[in-house]
Amino acid sequence: MGAEQRKSKRTKMILPVKAVIDGTTYLAHTFDVTSTGARLGGLHAALKKGQTIVIQRGAKKAQFQVMWVQEITPKETQAGIQALDATNNFWGIDLAEQDHNKNGAKDLAAAFAAAKK
Repeated sequence: MGAEQRKSKRTKMILPVKAVIDGTTYLAHTFDVTSTGARLGGLHAALKKGQTIVIQRGAKKAQFQVMWVQEITPKETQAGIQALDATNNFWGIDLAEQDHNKNGAKDLAAAFAAAKK
């Protein structure tokens, strides 16, 4: 997925997670996260674009849709995932503020322009 298609800014963050794929639990990790998804790595399971998986981070569990899959080696896969439901602080950090900040400069410029009139 190209950066122009992303709705949220990625934050580099490696977090351990469990991925439940077709009823089997696998250990994995994030490479980067957004408020609505992540890029997963270290997966030793076959995934398909469009597939629904469950990600567990600590005591939190949520369903995610696989948006893209890249085979790194025959035994390791990376995948982009997006939450199916809005998850409040799923990763344990507040990413919503970062999503708002990317528009902050535009909002600030618009406020200054309006103040000059």
